[in-house]
This record gives sequence, structure tokens and C-alpha cells, in this order.
Amino acid sequence: LQGQVVIYDCMDELSAFKFAPPAMLEMEQRLLSRADVVFTGGHSLWEAKREHHANAHAMPSSVDIAHFGQARTALTEPADQAAIGHPRLGFFGVIDERFDIQLVTDIAEQRPDWQIVLIGPVVKIDPALLPRLANIHYLGARQYEQLPAYLAGWDVALMPFAINESTRFISPTKTPEYLAGGCPVVSTPVRDVVNGYAHSGVVSIASNAADFISAIDAALALRKQSGVVTKRADRALDGMSWDKTCADMKELIECQR
Repeated sequence: LQGQVVIYDCMDELSAFKFAPPAMLEMEQRLLSRADVVFTGGHSLWEAKREHHANAHAMPSSVDIAHFGQARTALTEPADQAAIGHPRLGFFGVIDERFDIQLVTDIAEQRPDWQIVLIGPVVKIDPALLPRLANIHYLGARQYEQLPAYLAGWDVALMPFAINESTRFISPTKTPEYLAGGCPVVSTPVRDVVNGYAHSGVVSIASNAADFISAIDAALALRKQSGVVTKRADRALDGMSWDKTCADMKELIECQR
């Protein structure tokens, strides 16, 4: 194909994932040599790709604030979540090699009074490896349109990513989505999350189960302070939208015509 403009939209370092084809890096180099402009899904990824392309630009994850903001309103509780008790800790996303199985197991074992809700498909890992405890609830995959209703029923949102090669360059879209829903977040130290949100006052960073538990306790206490979480979340999301990201990308593309 001979297009007017060749765009490489690089959303992840796929060569670091399990079962990645050995030829992927060579294929990427060929694409970089042809591309007129490169977009990356986060700042860490941009730092890596700018070494290989002079016209690379970071376009980190944005958010549909109106969609996820529905979680701040009185939504009907999904039937499969309604019977689950509180405090309720939630995660939505793909459960794969980026998911820290041991961390979630340790949290669930040490705090059996907490209920952990996991929404998303299990991919590329053996489901038998996942912890099967009374306070861990696997609800399976759900449609994008359904997510705010689940998020509305959570007390704290979790991002228990393993720190390994497959998460080195990620910029999780769920960070701003959780915040748009008015939910405080506890995450492992993913670099783009630390750099982008650690000072927001509503996203806590923890490296192990003990620190995660302390951070969750603090987040639960923060939720009892009227309006504090939503105010801090709104400040962290100020000016962020997919429309703005789209406009920035279109401008850079038009410059190449």
C-alpha cells in the first residue's frame, strides 16, 4: 500500500509479551523506517521509540469522562455483583501475564473481609493458576457499556499489575477511567502511572501486599470524606479527552501530507 502518510500507532511493546513472534522486532524496524509519524500509547513507550524515529509523539491514554462519569450517579447494580459484600475492591481488564496473581492472592488471604471483583477475560495464562478464594469473584468479560454500572459499586479500584517486561511500557487506560467514575485507585509502580498520577492524591502506589493493604485502608478512609475523591479526580483529569487526543493526532498527520 502506498498511502499519502504512513502512521505507526504503537500502543504497547508487543515483543515483550508471551509468545511474541521472533520476527516482530525486525518487522517493527521496517515499519519505523517507512513511517512518517509515530504515536505511542504512553510516555515510557515514547522514550523508547523516539530513539528509533525522529517524529515520535506520546499520546497517552485518555478517557470518555461522560461515559465513566455515570458511575458517580445512582446506577442499577448488576445482578451478579449486587450480592457481593463491602468493602468491594474492583478491577476490569484482561487477566493475563501482566496480572500479579500472587499479589491478589496475598491481599485476599490477609483481608478475608474484603471482596475482590475481577472483570475481564483470562488470556494466555492457565485459569487454574488463579486463586480460588471465597472473597475473590470472577465475573468474566463485560461490554464497555456495562462497565460504569460495575464501577459504581466499588469502594476502591485496583491495578495489580506485575512489574515485568510486559508492563514496562504500559500506560493503563483504566487509570483515568476509574477516576472519571469517582473511584480512588491503588496500583503497583507502573512507571507511567507513577509519573502521571502519583501526586494526584487519589492514586496510591504500592509494591507489595502489605503496602497495598495500607493504601486500600487509606483509600477507604478517604471515601468517607465528602467530595474529596471526586474533587481530586477531576483535578487529575482536567483537560483530558479523546477528542483532544484525536485533534492533536490529526494535526500531526496533516503536517505530513
